[in-house]
Amino acid sequence: METKLNSGHMVATDQGLAALRADGLRMAPHWVVPAAKAPAPVPPSLIHGVSVPAASVRLIAGMSEYGD
Repeated sequence: METKLNSGHMVATDQGLAALRADGLRMAPHWVVPAAKAPAPVPPSLIHGVSVPAASVRLIAGMSEYGD
């Protein structure tokens, strides 16, 4: 059985798992994504306006090293 896609291509709908895996392997080279560069670290001198509520400070201070 085949189904016609909006693009006009015919697609077999009764494929087995092996056929689907083969299709994926055939198309995999088209999906290669270039590696993204890691963002540069922000120097602490540029971090401004961070405030932590006192209740949060007390909560974290009261926890053990590995959490409770």
